[in-house]
Amino acid sequence: MRVAVASSGDDLDAPVDMRLGRCANIIVVETDTMNFEVYSNPGALAGTGAGVAAAQVVADAGAEAVIAGNFGINSLRAFSNGGITAYIGSGTVRQAVQALLDDELEAVE
Repeated sequence: MRVAVASSGDDLDAPVDMRLGRCANIIVVETDTMNFEVYSNPGALAGTGAGVAAAQVVADAGAEAVIAGNFGINSLRAFSNGGITAYIGSGTVRQAVQALLDDELEAVE
């Protein structure tokens, strides 16, 4: 499974960012191998539409799920329309992905 995680850093030990729309990077992890790709978030500096811009990066990366500390209504709507499940997570990117794999994260409705 491909999981996107909002992060302020650029590796698996970076913290999960509390804001998807304004995070510096979106790290997409392949859960079978823990290989990852780092995408710059165009919404980080956007005046408006940050959540939608970040959601587009997640969708374009082929993620099936996304983890962040918080989500705005517009990004949640985009994920719902795209069939991507959003989860609230914390800790490092690695810890958040493991928590998802261990069924410890709750999906945002």
